[in-house]
Amino acid sequence: MTEQKSTAASGESEAHGSDIERQVRKLNVILDVARAMGAKRDFDALLDLIAEASRRVVEADRCTLYIYDREAGELWSKIAHGQAEKIRLAIGKGIAGFVARTREPLIIQDAYADARFNRDVDRATGYRTRNILCVPMVDDAGNITGVIQVLNKRDDLPFDSADQDLLLALGGQAAVALQNAFLHQEIQRLFDSFIKASVYAIEARDPTTHGHSERVAELTVELARSLEHVTSGPYVGIVLGDEVIRELRYAALLHDFGKVGVRENVLLKENKLYPHEFALISARFDFVRRTIEHRYALKRIDLLQSGTLDAAHAGMQELEHAVTAELKALDDALDLVIASNRPTVLDDGNFSKLQALGEYTYQDARGIARPLLTAQEIGCLSIRRGSLNTEERHEIESHVEFTFKFLSQIPWTRELKNVPTIAYAHHEKLSGEGYPRGLHADQIPLQARMMSIADMYDALTASDRPYKKAVPHDKAINILQDECKRGSLDPDLLRIFVESGVFQVVRKDG
Repeated sequence: MTEQKSTAASGESEAHGSDIERQVRKLNVILDVARAMGAKRDFDALLDLIAEASRRVVEADRCTLYIYDREAGELWSKIAHGQAEKIRLAIGKGIAGFVARTREPLIIQDAYADARFNRDVDRATGYRTRNILCVPMVDDAGNITGVIQVLNKRDDLPFDSADQDLLLALGGQAAVALQNAFLHQEIQRLFDSFIKASVYAIEARDPTTHGHSERVAELTVELARSLEHVTSGPYVGIVLGDEVIRELRYAALLHDFGKVGVRENVLLKENKLYPHEFALISARFDFVRRTIEHRYALKRIDLLQSGTLDAAHAGMQELEHAVTAELKALDDALDLVIASNRPTVLDDGNFSKLQALGEYTYQDARGIARPLLTAQEIGCLSIRRGSLNTEERHEIESHVEFTFKFLSQIPWTRELKNVPTIAYAHHEKLSGEGYPRGLHADQIPLQARMMSIADMYDALTASDRPYKKAVPHDKAINILQDECKRGSLDPDLLRIFVESGVFQVVRKDG
């Protein structure tokens, strides 16, 4: 008898010890999950973690995780083991809705005996729900964040108060983690909206480059992701993580933000002369035309009054030839001005002709001799390439400095701290001939090298620039390859850009 009591006591002690060990293991699970939840920023990954931990800690078969949608006043099932379709529940409806309204845990040992249980889900999935444990997730401020609902404790056991306490403890940790994740999402959306608004501000000042920043960002990010597939060359084995890619995308989106600091007339200058300058020259040519016509009209009158009819007729023909030749020379001069005003490469022959026009003078209304073209006008029309003179080009180039100063004012997170530096270097060249700092190859960040290729490719192939035609893809690549030969761009990155088909993300010429 004594031996039987001793054996029974020993068994009870072992069972009790086993229960304690199980509880300790479960508490350790909660602690491990709490630490993991604190490090999770990805919302979906966090939900998966909570659902799996909830199922494990109470040894349940399945778990459904409901999130409270404050705007809609509903619960929605973000995670539901064994169920494909999402469920939306009004607060107070169903078991989860009841727990969300009362904020009290609920144990149901026989699901089919409870009128609040919805059997339709079991019918649709072929699953048989026996018992249910449902607890609210309430954050530190007392706000309901969602509901954890677990089904069918394993080994046909009932859920008990110990399970309830464990799940409540986990739910409290989960609520805080979810609240932090929500806050992180809101901050991320706010920051993304700020970036979007900044890009809009850039493009509002220069509508001709609409979409450029977004396309450069897409091209740069695609090139960055292509590095992990490289099998030869200096970039083998380089894999840029999600945070680095995100930092690069922001830098690319904001690389031209400094244009807000450039004068609008310089930023939008389409031709070598501003519209008011060209209008003044056109008016001057019109005045000279009228002067020539008036002068020859007076000569005709004098001719008619001073000689015989036959002599006047012969003189008239000579005058007509002379005025026609002089007016044609004036028209040719205006055509030269019009052609030279376009932002194309100026021929050497046109340059010398423009210089000659500077020697042509006329008399204004007060009889004062004036040049047909001023030295400043000839200087602008003689710009070899593009539409900007030296001073204006320096002003445009200063946008990089403005970009860096602006971006440096933002308190970037540790993961995004290099955004200003990357954007600052996107016009640098490997040869050291870029701007604004004249950096050499080893001083230019990899991200900026990639952005340089994307920026130049899009500028060449863009079809929305009124001052130039879009360059076809093949010709654009040839131009980029020439830039590599001149030491401007990274040839290995350009090879990856071409071979990986990076340009396809924004291909413009089909």
